[in-house]
Amino acid sequence: MRIGNVELKNNVFLAPMAGITDMPFRVLCKEQGCGLTYTEMVSAKGLYYKDEKTKKLTFIDKKEEPSAIQIFGSEPYVMAKAVELLNESNACIIDINMGCPTPKITKNGEGSALMLQPSLVGEIVREVSKASKKPVTVKIRKGWDDTKVNAVEIAKIAEENGAKAITIHGRTREQFYRGEADWEIIREVKKSVSIPVIGNGDVFTSEDAKKMFNKTNCDAIMIGRGAQGNPWIFKNILNNLDREINSEERISMIMRHFNMMIEYKGEHKAVKEMRKHIAWYIKGMHKSADLKDKIFKSNSKDEIINLLYEYLQNISTINIKKLKSTL
Repeated sequence: MRIGNVELKNNVFLAPMAGITDMPFRVLCKEQGCGLTYTEMVSAKGLYYKDEKTKKLTFIDKKEEPSAIQIFGSEPYVMAKAVELLNESNACIIDINMGCPTPKITKNGEGSALMLQPSLVGEIVREVSKASKKPVTVKIRKGWDDTKVNAVEIAKIAEENGAKAITIHGRTREQFYRGEADWEIIREVKKSVSIPVIGNGDVFTSEDAKKMFNKTNCDAIMIGRGAQGNPWIFKNILNNLDREINSEERISMIMRHFNMMIEYKGEHKAVKEMRKHIAWYIKGMHKSADLKDKIFKSNSKDEIINLLYEYLQNISTINIKKLKSTL
């Protein structure tokens, strides 16, 4: 799989997700075979004004490479200047967010709201492409709503102005993440451009991945919600299987993820952010709802770890001492 001058080992990617795809999670997905990771979306304006919190979001560890930095904004000049600051980063690709549906982003004319302004899309892609030493890609949606389905038009504009690949999520902005993703629009985009097309939406198993490739003829797939609490999905897809992950494996991954988060962000922030990750990891496990409720009321690493040990002792005969030795 090739995007611009970047050669990738495979075509199964991790989607950029705000508040989720931080460095620790990206490393875990990379270890499971993910071909390309993406940072959380980064404010171009924050980079331009040298905001330290924004800059931290662009950090890429060697262990997660290759990785792309995704930026968002609506001002071509500001976005181009922000990208110049990323030219010496460890990122191999710069991705422009034109698909985020959240109101706090779209109310500023950013994210998926850009699809309502095709001429501005062209200007942004052109200016960012000129400023970047790395291939520039664009992530879009099907359209704003069912009356404004213009993914094919936007994809063509992006290609004409220098984009080296297009990712399309098969839902409109109005849908957010409701209903089914329209894979037919991904197929239409693929037929309309000559650059690689990355399909996104409703891939939760290796069978889903196979169906998306077959139905859309896309060059790569991007996994978002399917990777939440399930970094193993990349290995499953690459090996064409859907292996059930047992409780010990899940809890072991939680422990590792938790430790990485503490090292990267400190215990207080890690505890708050790991709650949602743990809820995803344990979903579907025996009496997981009770465990989730207790974890969401916990305020320290020790509390959470003890809850997980207690849970495992109640449902399993695994060697807890062996598991503890991983901490």
